[in-house]
Amino acid sequence: MIDEGTERRALPGNGLPAERVLAEVSALRAADRPTHGGRLFAYVYDPAVPGLDELAAAAYAGSAHVNGLDPTAFPSLLAMENALVGAAARLLGGGPGSAAPDVVGSVTSGGTESLILAVKAARDAHPEIAAPRIVVPASVHAAFAKAAHYLRVAVDTVPVSASTLRPAVADVAAAIGPETVLVACSAPSYAHGVVDPVAGIAAAAAEAGVRCHVDACFGGWTLPYLRRLGADVPPFDFAVAGVTSISVDLHKYAYAPKGVSVLLHRDPALRAPQYFAYADWPGYTMVNPVIASTRSGGPIAAAYATLRHLGDDGYLRLAAATRDAVAGLADAVRAVDGLRLMAEPESTVVCFTATDAGLDLFVLVDELAARGWHTQPQLSYADLPPSVHLTVTAAVAPRVAEFGPDLADAVAAARAAGPVALPAELLALATTLTPDALTPDLVAGLAAGLGLTAPADATGPGRSADSADATGPGRSAGPDDDAGPDDAAGTGGSPAGRMAVVNTLLDAAPPALRERLLVEFVGLLQRPTW
Repeated sequence: MIDEGTERRALPGNGLPAERVLAEVSALRAADRPTHGGRLFAYVYDPAVPGLDELAAAAYAGSAHVNGLDPTAFPSLLAMENALVGAAARLLGGGPGSAAPDVVGSVTSGGTESLILAVKAARDAHPEIAAPRIVVPASVHAAFAKAAHYLRVAVDTVPVSASTLRPAVADVAAAIGPETVLVACSAPSYAHGVVDPVAGIAAAAAEAGVRCHVDACFGGWTLPYLRRLGADVPPFDFAVAGVTSISVDLHKYAYAPKGVSVLLHRDPALRAPQYFAYADWPGYTMVNPVIASTRSGGPIAAAYATLRHLGDDGYLRLAAATRDAVAGLADAVRAVDGLRLMAEPESTVVCFTATDAGLDLFVLVDELAARGWHTQPQLSYADLPPSVHLTVTAAVAPRVAEFGPDLADAVAAARAAGPVALPAELLALATTLTPDALTPDLVAGLAAGLGLTAPADATGPGRSADSADATGPGRSAGPDDDAGPDDAAGTGGSPAGRMAVVNTLLDAAPPALRERLLVEFVGLLQRPTW
């Protein structure tokens, strides 16, 4: 893929011609999942709008070297940021003439940064609380756990119902205590695509004098359009009294390039603790509204161009196409014996599980991948079974008719293959091993035994190997993957490119062990190329 020796290095002895460098990047990209075409149900958001990629790329390039560190030096970036915040605020129930006329916000690099800053603002608003806590449903995005870990905030997790996939308002209210600085909920949740009872949760938070953040990063941009199309979308935005902040990602259903998110606060006073300022050093006074100091203007300009080009009418059309695709995919699931929807779709997600013990969902995911459909397997949690998650975008609409027959065929193949049976010793290892007992050598040996050793030429300049969830619940391997030997784990039934054995092993492992396994494995992947 890349010449051996010194020419393989990202910094060669002699610079290379531009066309050769671009050819190398293109060759590296050939191993990636397809970002267009409507067959990848995670990670990317494709509206299938001709010319949009080129427009966004041009806007990105024009502002790539603009630095958001100082808005007075680059007023173009400040103007675009303010415009994006205004658009998001108006869409989500804020702005002049609304119930939240004083909404302010910031543009961040993505949903995780938005959620970290929401937690930071809530924590720093109460310096008198020595051990702050946040209350979240079990279904909130894992980025809240990351925020709590980074910011040393404790998390009180409220269980969700196995039938509704939502928390009970009473349980949320009961979890709020004197050290609670923030209550969070989802609109919609990532895993299942359902909207939490925001009005009740926000009311409980307001009664306790606590901030309430609505994580609308995933599908929040689309919900208002679905409501305009006639969907019964429950109240979730600034029209709900007690909602103090909302996050929404523009690189999801606003279809902007990654990474752009907007964090909104109901008023400037609520946002103030989000900022960081420091003047006690010989250099310039640092003032940061978000986590990063230096920020490229590229993503912000690309998002601005995308919104301006698509317009409100364009987003309404895209929401309609997505709604129709969701309905078609859900019908395809309902038509297959042995599958059931985890919830009736109410946003942009189709999520299903198996009702037949002879139908292994992880094998089904592999069979779908072999037919060109890249889905996202989700492991069991508490009393929730394993499931298959489909993030649906407008680009899926033209492919819906192809999915039903392929799903039925994949289910038949999965039944014929039968469920994965882990060797007894491997199952015992997964269920009894403690995270502290894991060593890099042990994980490397386990990965090699499962056929997960990265090919020698899989990494190099411009490419890190597959992402953190690339080998587990976040990724289904496709037919073109080189996952390892035919007998990946000594099970006698795992062909190359199949991840069912790995997902079954991870599903059997407790969450803490699963985390450590994947951390160690990703650490093996992320090694320098010399």
